[in-house]
Amino acid sequence: MTETNRRFGFVGAGKMGTALIHGIVKAGLASPATVIASDVLADARDKLRKDAGVRVTDSNVEVVKSSNVIVLAVYPQVLLELLPEIAPHLTDVHLVVSIAAGVTTQQILNGLGAKRRVVRVMPNTPALVGAGAAAYCLAGSATPDDGRFIAEMFGVVGRAWQVEERHLDAVTGLSGSGPAYVFTIIESLSDGGVRMGLPRAVATALAAQTVFGAAKMLIETGLHPGQLKDQVTSPGGTTIAGVHALERGGLRGVLMNAVEAATARSTELGRDSR
Repeated sequence: MTETNRRFGFVGAGKMGTALIHGIVKAGLASPATVIASDVLADARDKLRKDAGVRVTDSNVEVVKSSNVIVLAVYPQVLLELLPEIAPHLTDVHLVVSIAAGVTTQQILNGLGAKRRVVRVMPNTPALVGAGAAAYCLAGSATPDDGRFIAEMFGVVGRAWQVEERHLDAVTGLSGSGPAYVFTIIESLSDGGVRMGLPRAVATALAAQTVFGAAKMLIETGLHPGQLKDQVTSPGGTTIAGVHALERGGLRGVLMNAVEAATARSTELGRDSR
């Protein structure tokens, strides 16, 4: 499979699948003519065809036969049910990419065949705005070139890192669930601004922009977050007073506990699916 003959097939046209389709088309990784997607919902198919100009169908088998990169963008329980449906139509040229949380590569290989080229990816919802964080692992007969391609593919909707599969539950607990933690933090900062007299719209906008700006500084400077925090906290100033309040409230421990709890739940869901 070369760049010129890649044909993308998406089984599932939900939010994440749609975000990936828009991302790869916008980045020039694919053209609408080289993408096909299936979904059980006619409304989802119609919206995708109208918005992205790609082919749509209600047949998962048609997607497999028309593509050589297959993205399985469905719920975990649905994924396990559809593997026997598509397995007879897969060949050595197909690269199978699963973004279903909790379903292991071994489960996928059990359903498709041990020698299939499989990549499991854990993306997150900011991929919808081109700022996603994803981690992936290779399985079966997937090659280093397949890994580089996946990094490129998910890189067009954010950034992607290769990890060992045993770390994907922790990835789920950190970056997969992480946007919800950050939204809660933004909402809380906004509440604080309102408590101090700011209009709600202004408080929320300031909180969101502050989180965005802080993250951008961290990424672009490459500095440790503690260093950047120290640059803001002058002796006896306002910021150190606020940081002290965060420490008294146990913010660090609460966030660490959130990642731990979400990771444990991801592991539990994986066991249930098996």
